[in-house]
Amino acid sequence: MNKLIAKGNWNVAKGKLKQKYANLTDDDLIYVEGKEDELLGRLQKKTGRTKEELKDEINRI
Repeated sequence: MNKLIAKGNWNVAKGKLKQKYANLTDDDLIYVEGKEDELLGRLQKKTGRTKEELKDEINRI
């Protein structure tokens, strides 16, 4: 996920997102290279946050 977070750190980011947003599932957090918009869309739907807010949050992790 070169735009949002290094691929190696994605597991750490997933854990922190799941702690913050208890309603997120592993399926919501599946990352497929080249499909960042789909991931952000799923997260946006579950959290009610904008894509920009989510990008910023993920980059801070």
